[in-house]
Amino acid sequence: MKLQYQLNAAFTTLLIVIMSVTAYTIYSLLLNLLIQDEQRQLRAKGELLVSILNDEYNSVNVQRFLNEQDLQLFIYDSNSDQILLSTLPSNVTKHWVENYDLSSDEQPLWRAGDERYVVSKIAFYTEIPGAELVLVTPLDDLQAVQHTFIFRLLVVFLIGVSAAIALSYLLTRRLVTPLTRLKHQIKKIQNRQFDDLKEIDASGEIKEVEQSVMEMARELERYISSQKQFFQNASHELKTPLMTIQGYAEGIRDGVFTESDAERGLDVVVQEISRLKKIINEMILLAKLDSEENIYEKELIKVEELITLIVERALPLANERSISLDYDTKLDTLLEADKEKLLQASMNIVSNAVRHAESKVEVRSYEKNERVYLTVADDGPGVNEDLIPHLFHRFVKGKGGETGLGLAIARAIIERSGGAIAVETSHLGGALFIVSFPKKENEK
Repeated sequence: MKLQYQLNAAFTTLLIVIMSVTAYTIYSLLLNLLIQDEQRQLRAKGELLVSILNDEYNSVNVQRFLNEQDLQLFIYDSNSDQILLSTLPSNVTKHWVENYDLSSDEQPLWRAGDERYVVSKIAFYTEIPGAELVLVTPLDDLQAVQHTFIFRLLVVFLIGVSAAIALSYLLTRRLVTPLTRLKHQIKKIQNRQFDDLKEIDASGEIKEVEQSVMEMARELERYISSQKQFFQNASHELKTPLMTIQGYAEGIRDGVFTESDAERGLDVVVQEISRLKKIINEMILLAKLDSEENIYEKELIKVEELITLIVERALPLANERSISLDYDTKLDTLLEADKEKLLQASMNIVSNAVRHAESKVEVRSYEKNERVYLTVADDGPGVNEDLIPHLFHRFVKGKGGETGLGLAIARAIIERSGGAIAVETSHLGGALFIVSFPKKENEK
């Protein structure tokens, strides 16, 4: 069953149950209220009659007066146990006198055959000391009023239920329609029809879900695109050294390269094999960083110690290229990360800066807003604006790059450490890599 029908059925059922209970309660209480009200009216009428009749009691005049009032009553003399006057059949009043306690002030419903009556008794002060006026009203009259009221109430309830169901249908349709459209958008994502995705008209939590779905779709599209690009670049990067190795190997086998040419060819083969091995190892490392949890073991690292290790490893490369490596080790703060992996990521960034620098590389650290920042700046040509959004993707490399995997590995390691990496233009004119981590409080 569709969600809209389920919501409508649940709401309608709940509404019917509530109204049925309400109607039954009203029906049960209404008769009691009518009886109590009728007893008050009978008492008021009786007291009025008594006040009039007490002034001048005459059986003939009283009989005529009572007949004119169209009331059902009788006057009972408790001393003589006789009915003095009555507007009711004699057998009915006789039955009541014999079966009911007329001396009680609280009178229940009296029965006469299949009929029931509401009763009110009032003392009748005349020259006859024991006279009492008893007024009655058939319960059927009250039940007729009850049924009329209940019928009208039922009509109101039916109109209310119909209006509520119609309103429920409109509201649930307004709620479910965006969900149905969102389902179609998700189906397009499943079929990878990213160009056909459209925003839906919704509000509240459904709009938030729709925005999350769209963000997921964009990220999935980017991921699929990056995977395609990755396989294309990977095949190209692996194919180039393999073709070189194959060419020299076949040339040496067929005698095309001899003596010095053969030796030079073997050197090229060895170099290409080393390059191929490096690419494969970096691809394996990236795959492990993405999929294996136990490859990453966190520990507490001092920022000062990390920068010292980075400089020690990067200094030979900087000296070889005559690059000045400027750094500071004043920040006494802890990070929580895999020490060797984070050192590898940092070295990838610093070695990249050394390769592109003209004369100087700076490594700095500072704290801001409960985060620790490491920056690497160089005075090289910087990063092309078009390349910045893709710089940390696999096999994306700028001019002078090696495998195109170093910065991708650096980003994977840094993000696994709970950090983030970005690139900007440095004050030296080249690239500025900014790495940030959550600050770890020093343990006493």
